[in-house]
Amino acid sequence: MLQPAQLKTALHPRNQHRDRYDFDLLISVNAALKPFVKPNKFGDASIDFANPQAVKALNQALLKQYYSLAFWDIPSQYLCPPIPGRADYVHYLADLLAENHPQQTPIRVLDIGVGANMIYPLIGQHSYGWQFVGADIDVTAINNARQIVDANSLNGKIELRLQKDKNHFYSGIIKKDERFTLTMCNPPFHASLADAQAGTQRKWRGLGKSGKSALNFGGQHNELVFDGGEEAFVIAMIKESKQFETQCQWFTTLISKAATLPSVYRALQKVGVQQVKTMDMQQGQKQSRIVAWTFVVS
Repeated sequence: MLQPAQLKTALHPRNQHRDRYDFDLLISVNAALKPFVKPNKFGDASIDFANPQAVKALNQALLKQYYSLAFWDIPSQYLCPPIPGRADYVHYLADLLAENHPQQTPIRVLDIGVGANMIYPLIGQHSYGWQFVGADIDVTAINNARQIVDANSLNGKIELRLQKDKNHFYSGIIKKDERFTLTMCNPPFHASLADAQAGTQRKWRGLGKSGKSALNFGGQHNELVFDGGEEAFVIAMIKESKQFETQCQWFTTLISKAATLPSVYRALQKVGVQQVKTMDMQQGQKQSRIVAWTFVVS
């Protein structure tokens, strides 16, 4: 296990968030963060990451300072993700393209489950100039994401589409003869809301905060829960990806649980993919991975 002083160095080398947060700098770009910054038990400036308002104020500061966003907000109770880990997914996808498609431009990316926060398109567009389509089944999420696009003059760079059938991922979103370089997805990995709450309680107990029960990063039911959990979600997505094998160069998804991988690999074998890549990621003590697959012969 990495020692505490080294934890953030496990982030991708191009990740701008590898060092400790400079709270003086972040407060200077978002004064709303200041009331939440207090010394932790080690005497270092920090915030209470169990407080969703504090996390949101931190995200607003990070997005303004490092990604040039003039405005970013999310509705109450919607997922407010930790930005360093989200940035890692984007950077590892850039590595995938550099290895396999170094000359391909422009890059078009489809984000399945873009959410009200729209974090991946914001990071990917600013960091690499990628063009994005973000899809979601939640009308409120799509409408909020559109407000972020409009407020930051990102029209023409980020497009939002409503998925009207919750049983589909790509159908109804990818248009006839439309091409994408990449798809990406951060799937809901809990099988039930009780499972999500139990996981949060385990996390708090590990941090010595046994009284906590709230989901500190928020999240709507569809952002957190899928019948059958992460495994069922990803397997269904793999099966449907076969229908679009000529329209997407690489399909990718996050996998939170290592135990999910064997069934994912079996599903990929069944649909006849040409190549599979697994990229490990780590943020603090949290380990995850990206699984990428293609039907295209390289």
